[in-house]
Amino acid sequence: MTNTTRNDEIIRTVGSLPPGELAAFLAVAEHGGFRAASRSLNQTASALSHAVAGLEKRLKVKLFHRSTRNVSLTEPGRRLSERLMPALAEIGLAVEELHEQASSPSGLVRINCDANAAEQVLMPLLTRFMAQVPTMRFEIRSEGKLVDIAEGGFDCGVRAAELVPDEMVAIPIGPDQQHIVVASPAYLQSAPSVDSPSDLGLHQCIQLRMAGGSIYRWEFQRRGETVVVATTGNLVVDQSRLLLAAALDGCGLAYVTRWMAADALAGGSLRQVLDDWTPPYPGLCLYYPRHRHLGTGMRSFLDFMKAEGSRFHETNS
Repeated sequence: MTNTTRNDEIIRTVGSLPPGELAAFLAVAEHGGFRAASRSLNQTASALSHAVAGLEKRLKVKLFHRSTRNVSLTEPGRRLSERLMPALAEIGLAVEELHEQASSPSGLVRINCDANAAEQVLMPLLTRFMAQVPTMRFEIRSEGKLVDIAEGGFDCGVRAAELVPDEMVAIPIGPDQQHIVVASPAYLQSAPSVDSPSDLGLHQCIQLRMAGGSIYRWEFQRRGETVVVATTGNLVVDQSRLLLAAALDGCGLAYVTRWMAADALAGGSLRQVLDDWTPPYPGLCLYYPRHRHLGTGMRSFLDFMKAEGSRFHETNS
């Protein structure tokens, strides 16, 4: 007889026994009496007695010695109990594992974000989360244009706080941002001085073409005054990293994030100008639709990002 055939016979045999009778037998065997078992199962002692009697009739074997003062297992009853208890424990573990799997974070999360935002803030946080929750999967789409994440089939997005639509829930996840104006020492040595945004018209400004086709305008602020400048220059690029590379090569002034230029500034290969015109502003946020249904996986990811964002701001406040 094969194992499969034997298992099928066992399943048929057990399946022919009412579950209530087996449960009653095991409870009485475990608690040593009908009264104690009845409290455990929230049933009357009489109902348990009838259930055990029914099981004995079906199996054609006496399972308990009964007296007015004592209930004890017969030898067949003891053997049956010893066989069933481990099996019951295994069933309990199997059900418990199913509950754990159902409640553990899983699934795919699709994120839309700016490429620099992904590199600067999102990826370091995401890799830490994935190490903690390896059952989760992520897909990141980095692009320059701002998209409707719900329409595009994304679960969430990462953008500067000022770009997050009002109807979205926003979670701050990184430091304040700062756009600054930089240039190489060689360029600055032979170029006119830069004391205010109005001086930019005298300079080669490396320009950034946005995904929608427009040229990015440089924004400045000082003592409540805001100035937006449409710069000019003989080089236009479509990636922020190319702005930095061109500035390092002495092509002119570039308007980039302090994060991107940090190493070059520290090493002296770039210098900052108009320092007092470029204050920090609120940083990046992870955002998602306010009324979106959140599965276990997405909720776990959002909780992690909230905690990390709060921890960062507490540390730097």
